[in-house]
Amino acid sequence: MNTESGIKLEQDNKSHIPVTELHQKIDAGVKFAIANAIERHRRLGESISILRDGKIVTLTADEIPPRDIEKLKSSL
Repeated sequence: MNTESGIKLEQDNKSHIPVTELHQKIDAGVKFAIANAIERHRRLGESISILRDGKIVTLTADEIPPRDIEKLKSSL
């Protein structure tokens, strides 16, 4: 557990939850949706905020690297 925030970290739960095919499909779908949203922001010239080295950083559309959406589709 992260003592500063009281939030239980993902790695704390990994040994207790078996990874099933359904979990893997859900994970792939979430990653695909996030990549689509980020790519949409880039194409529309909108900035995004990310967490980098423990700090919130805002990236302009020009700083967002293009995503290969087709590659992500193949993982679904």
